[in-house]
Amino acid sequence: MKQILAFFKLIRTVNLLFIAVTQCLFQYFIVLPLFKLYELPVPLAGSLFWMLVLSSVLIAAAGYIINDYFDLNIDRVNKPAKLVVDKHIRRRWAIIWHFLLSIMGVMLGFYVGWKISVFWIGLANFSCVVALWFYSTTFKKKLLTGNILISILTAWVVLIVGFIQHYRIIASLDLYAAVDRSKLLRFTFLYAGFAFIISLVREVVKDIEDMEGDAKYHCRTMPIAWGVMVAKIFSGTWLVVLLAVVLMVSMYMLQLAWWIPFFYSVLLIFLPLLLVMRLLSRARTTRQFHQVSMYIKIVMFTGILSMAMIGMHG
Repeated sequence: MKQILAFFKLIRTVNLLFIAVTQCLFQYFIVLPLFKLYELPVPLAGSLFWMLVLSSVLIAAAGYIINDYFDLNIDRVNKPAKLVVDKHIRRRWAIIWHFLLSIMGVMLGFYVGWKISVFWIGLANFSCVVALWFYSTTFKKKLLTGNILISILTAWVVLIVGFIQHYRIIASLDLYAAVDRSKLLRFTFLYAGFAFIISLVREVVKDIEDMEGDAKYHCRTMPIAWGVMVAKIFSGTWLVVLLAVVLMVSMYMLQLAWWIPFFYSVLLIFLPLLLVMRLLSRARTTRQFHQVSMYIKIVMFTGILSMAMIGMHG
């Protein structure tokens, strides 16, 4: 039982649920209402959609495993109490699980792509596996490279769902001629952009939090290479960009009299982001930066949940 619990901890079960929820919300509150409006069949739906979600979850789980596998020495310094690999699960089994989950995720991607004639899905999943491997072995230790890669992969959780639907619209233009493709792409890039920016901010904040172990093993993250103050300014700048985007979207909702989405965005996204900025500017200790990271994660969740609010009015 202890090993089972350790395995679920290793694959970050809560984060995997977040990935699944993100794709489900985008599918059911953004994509489906758009196609329902024109009474057209959804290109990716039913069991095939759930297979796509499962493939995303499996690849992410494999990514978490390989990250902990290669981060073992660093984690012994940064978070010894949270170690799983080599403490509860042997390294050999960790690498076996990584390959098994990766293979299943990629194969599911190829199957879904074959069924709906979107053949790049399997290749995209394979690319994610490769990217996560090189992130864990090399890019994580490089200045900004690893941060940007993880942020792109976070955005990809949304992008893959939107791109698949858009690709099928283009491929079957006669059938889907009435569908507002621009609206689908706007929502896709809006939420993917949100995911990218807030993930980038959190990755840099986590680098500040993990400086001790990273420095010991010669990682060249932003706070180590350029200093904590530069890392804070970098994160704060992107938070300002995000605040500006949320404010513009909120004003657009106000013009349309979408009262519930408007108040949701202001109270549960905009104001919490302001709180994150304040906490980040005052953070000095590892514990304080960990608190900032947790608040960012909460805003990520409320931001993604806004899909339900917008979907009901869009």
